[in-house]
Amino acid sequence: MDIRKLGRSDAESYFALRLEALQQNPEAFASSYEEESVRSPEVYGNRLEGESSYTYGAFDEGNLIGMVSLVLEEKLKMKHRANIYAVYVTGAKRGTGVAKRLMNVAIEQAKSIEQIKQVYLTVSSGNEPAKRLYQSLGFECYGKDKRALNVNGSYLDEDLMVLYF
Repeated sequence: MDIRKLGRSDAESYFALRLEALQQNPEAFASSYEEESVRSPEVYGNRLEGESSYTYGAFDEGNLIGMVSLVLEEKLKMKHRANIYAVYVTGAKRGTGVAKRLMNVAIEQAKSIEQIKQVYLTVSSGNEPAKRLYQSLGFECYGKDKRALNVNGSYLDEDLMVLYF
């Protein structure tokens, strides 16, 4: 398995995996399949080339099987912070350490940027495997966003987590 930063040339495979993620785990993302499926892969190509974000992909035999995005805050008073978004590993590869490897790459990227002192993420309160992973990496829960998402008429809470370094 290879992990590398994604670029414009990865837009189509990223788009396909993103849509899979939104269909398979709608409770894990603020975006919806309905909203994102009407976009073109070029939209993602532009995102992947952004200056204040890093999106990494895990590849198995050339196929994109997992992803994570690290997004830096741009406001002057918040430049010491970054956020983790869009963590996803395709179902057949879950439980094999792919998510942990992706998260470690994103965390190391954050640590390599001198001004970054903390990284934030949110996770569905009911997603125990993801919460265990994040805690094992040093993230700690600092709050709960009640009814953060409305997925198919059901409200879901999200745990707010942070990693300081």
